[in-house]
Amino acid sequence: MSNTSATAKKDPVLSLLSGTVAGGVEGIATYPTEYVKTRLQLQAGGKLQAGEIKFKGPIDCLVKTVKTHGIGTIYTGVSALAIGNAAKAGVRFLTYDQIANALRDKDGKLSGLRSMLAGLGAGMTEAALVVTPSETIKTKLIHDKNSSAPRYKGLVHGTKLIIAEEGIGGIYRGLGPVMARQGANSAVRFSCYSFFKTSLQQWRGKGDEPLPSVHTFAAGAMAGIVTVYSTMPLDVVKTRMQGLDARTLYKNSFDCLMQVVKQNGIFSLWKGTTPRLARLIFSGGIVFTVYEKVYHGLELIKN
Repeated sequence: MSNTSATAKKDPVLSLLSGTVAGGVEGIATYPTEYVKTRLQLQAGGKLQAGEIKFKGPIDCLVKTVKTHGIGTIYTGVSALAIGNAAKAGVRFLTYDQIANALRDKDGKLSGLRSMLAGLGAGMTEAALVVTPSETIKTKLIHDKNSSAPRYKGLVHGTKLIIAEEGIGGIYRGLGPVMARQGANSAVRFSCYSFFKTSLQQWRGKGDEPLPSVHTFAAGAMAGIVTVYSTMPLDVVKTRMQGLDARTLYKNSFDCLMQVVKQNGIFSLWKGTTPRLARLIFSGGIVFTVYEKVYHGLELIKN
């Protein structure tokens, strides 16, 4: 989705570079909300570990974590997520733009359904290549940091220990729910963004002219809101399947889903919605705005 024209085909190299920059910026800027969401979801099912604090909600989680472990703790696992976020956004925009190029009609237009299909393909690709290992490591680092006897000294040490104890499959735990979540996320997010962006362009009455940053941010933020509520149950299952105790608690993703609902009720599948909503509102706004600006800037340099 370049800032030039809704019908223009995208350069794959520029898509990859722009997406990578956008993903890295967004990941670091919004990480505290991701940390709080993950901590709340790890308590959505299963027993608390010895010394683990029970949280009443996102604000309580943030306050108690900072009070007990210091403010730096809310950035536990940020390196894994920032690197993963940069890589996955690069893969996501590259894949989306190339699938979208192939699905455009003879006039270069992309329908809502085709945009959704391109988003689905992009999301599942990024899940398999990047998201699953980076988010598994992030989740385990957060879970370990808040246990009674932390074992991981950092990203590199933690990753080595996970692989040594569980094999390469240890960092690919939850692949199924991650692919489902990322596919759904991107399908909803890209199609909604395209809809909101087109609506804003029509409202301004200036055709395919580039939108101001505030409008791009608004379109991305609104797409983020829709994405959160429609895909939250997949996100909860994904987080539970990537926790330290997942191997002993759950047989598979469906068993995890059933146990979480049985123990905590159906609404526990929307556990962590508030921090995730906060993150995806800003995430959607930041990532699409940065992507559009970087892509446009690289186009100017190239031409």
